[in-house]
Amino acid sequence: MKNADIRLRSQLNMASETMKERILEAAIGLLTSEGPEGVTTRAVAEAAGIQAPTIYRIFGDKHGLLEALAEHGFRRHLAGKPSNGGPDPVEDLRQGWEVHIAFGLENPALYSLMYGAPRPGNRSAAALTAEKLLQGRIHQIALAGRLKVSERRAVEMVRAAACGVVFSWLGQPQDARDPGLSEATREAILEAITHGDSTPAGSTAHLAVALKARLEKSSHLSAAELALLREWLDRLSD
Repeated sequence: MKNADIRLRSQLNMASETMKERILEAAIGLLTSEGPEGVTTRAVAEAAGIQAPTIYRIFGDKHGLLEALAEHGFRRHLAGKPSNGGPDPVEDLRQGWEVHIAFGLENPALYSLMYGAPRPGNRSAAALTAEKLLQGRIHQIALAGRLKVSERRAVEMVRAAACGVVFSWLGQPQDARDPGLSEATREAILEAITHGDSTPAGSTAHLAVALKARLEKSSHLSAAELALLREWLDRLSD
């Protein structure tokens, strides 16, 4: 009986995931054709061929549906894209920039869900997922001793610049866009946050950034000592 219960629960979970996928695909279609205003629970239910209470049961409310929709669309876009781990962490960041820009241009409605209405303490799960990927790339540059500024500042500079490029282009007709804007902005940011070779720079700020990136592997200091050292390194790096 116990095995039968396990199989039943497994089947129910699979059915629930299939239904969730069906709803999200229907919602993406509405979002693409009609924008966020068209993603109502009634319209999504009709497009998915289900009853509206099913949406509330799975996602809670419309806000929950939009959150899930943004993350689903972003993860789908990332599937098959290059990941971290190349020999040159700065080149990895370049590739990540291109993925970000392409996602924004190919999915303007989804991109606006992720980044278009920022509120303190209320960022979308998809935007947080994207930021974790960016943080990973920046951290690898810091570990290589090639970061000029703190990791936090580098993440914020790259995110602000990339979002600015996407929204600038989305606000213009395609034939009016400056085709060199993305590359020029990207290289200006890379010039501002990294130095070009694999040899760590000798300035205090550069060394502080590289040392802080390596602290996570240290077992020689207490938690309190690590916290104090990180605070000092933050001051030096900025």
